[in-house]
Amino acid sequence: MTAMDVSAHMSHLGASAREASRTMAAAPTRAKNQALLNLARLLREAGSPLSAANAQDLNAARAAGLAEPLVDRLKLSPAVIATVAEGCEQLAAMPDPVGEITGVKRRPTGISVGQMRVPLGVFGMIYESRPNVTIEAASLAIKSGNACILRGGSEAFHSNVALWQLVQEALREAGLPEAAVQLVQTTDRAAVGQLIAMPEFVDVIIPRGGKGLIERIANEARVPVIKHLDGNCHTYIDAQVDLEQAVVVTENAKTQKYSPCNATESLLVHAQSAAAFLPRIGAVFAAKGVEMRCCPVARALLAGVPGAQLTEAQESDWSEEYLAPIISIKVVASLDEAITHINRYSSHHTDAILTTHHPSAMRFLREVDSASVMVNASTRFADGFEYGLGAEIGISTDKFHARGPVGLEGLTSMKWVVLGQGEVRQ
Repeated sequence: MTAMDVSAHMSHLGASAREASRTMAAAPTRAKNQALLNLARLLREAGSPLSAANAQDLNAARAAGLAEPLVDRLKLSPAVIATVAEGCEQLAAMPDPVGEITGVKRRPTGISVGQMRVPLGVFGMIYESRPNVTIEAASLAIKSGNACILRGGSEAFHSNVALWQLVQEALREAGLPEAAVQLVQTTDRAAVGQLIAMPEFVDVIIPRGGKGLIERIANEARVPVIKHLDGNCHTYIDAQVDLEQAVVVTENAKTQKYSPCNATESLLVHAQSAAAFLPRIGAVFAAKGVEMRCCPVARALLAGVPGAQLTEAQESDWSEEYLAPIISIKVVASLDEAITHINRYSSHHTDAILTTHHPSAMRFLREVDSASVMVNASTRFADGFEYGLGAEIGISTDKFHARGPVGLEGLTSMKWVVLGQGEVRQ
């Protein structure tokens, strides 16, 4: 497309989305749920056409030399399709938040004042790699009564188009406007620049991808942005801990999958547990080829582990999101030091403590300033599907409106409603 074509395309998408958002805001729950059930069915039936579209993207990514963890993000495996289809069904079974009135209180004047949950309107979703985000964003938009404009990465273009076509069919079958979920059908970067600068059409932008993309969106957007820049997640092993449990959970948190933003990137270990714990987890990491970037104390304790890849941690390692088989390891003298370290270096995404000491667990929950804080669980659970949200639009590390996995409620806002019987202000 020429610059003029891109501008016209984006303006058309914006105007159509704004019009569709009014219909979606008033859509009955029954119709929204039917669209979600239609989409789940269509996903399971898609089979060969969807696989063929995904194969185009995978082949192109490998030919371009994309790193294997990034290629992995592009895959629409049967397990991925099953998960997003189940997410659609989960959303359909959930209560509709739109129109809910809460907190109604009678005032001395006679009026009753409360708040009603309403859709945001139109959100723009800009995302890289993972094509399953197309379905997650679309399904959440449908259930929350919003319209959305989706702009996926060029590396997943064919997969995104194939998935979006299923969404269009699902909406059409349910009698809802197809313009409620639209896909930017150009890979021209100018389309992103226009999408984030259309406050007349778009109410909020949600970027999901690498730090560079999100920083650009946050700096250039002319509409509000729900974002997280990176996922430097910590697992802390306390002085009092079930060692067997700690090894299993830490292994999962780091190695179950290296590429997600909720994978543990930094391991903190209390000095009282270090000698017993580090050689055991070090053997696990060595067997899986995980490089360990260590403080001097941790490196000394891990030196005897056969096959261990050990390097000295640099200052930058404490705040790094690796998205790879690399982990930073530090031995700390106390829970206080662990909390201070996390609050300084964490990206405030997800942090976990492994402990059998309840007071330590409660302090960690209260004092660690992150969107998700966990006790005796893998950081990999920081996910909308795992939290029972049905799906997530992304993770927010902001402190206003939405924080952590953003699901249905994160795509709505509250407006004040006043119920009266003819009262007038004196």
